[in-house]
Amino acid sequence: MIFCLFVAAALGANWQNFLRAIGLVAVGVFLHNALALTLGYTSARLFGLPERDRRAVAIEVGIQNSALALVLIFQFFAGLGGMAIIAGWWGIWHIISGLTMAFFWSRRPLAVVQEEAIR
Repeated sequence: MIFCLFVAAALGANWQNFLRAIGLVAVGVFLHNALALTLGYTSARLFGLPERDRRAVAIEVGIQNSALALVLIFQFFAGLGGMAIIAGWWGIWHIISGLTMAFFWSRRPLAVVQEEAIR
């Protein structure tokens, strides 16, 4: 709820900037997020982590804290328009992509592997 208020404030204060920049911002945020999700999953795979851990690492790397970015922008940079728009869209997109990945992976259950008990 608080994040939504930050995003609404950022958009309201910078609506004209938002309209001018949304195409470039949307593409940049999408590419950044796709690269982060891919790098998280791939690096976890390269290190030999099991599938459930690969998924967790992908989400951790791919979904950054955009609410923190908005707080910092408003607190230390006087809500600079371009920065607030990017962080706001970043947060919205991360919610969309995170829910999409969770839905996708929930439809592909992990193979049940019996692990040796820790002694």
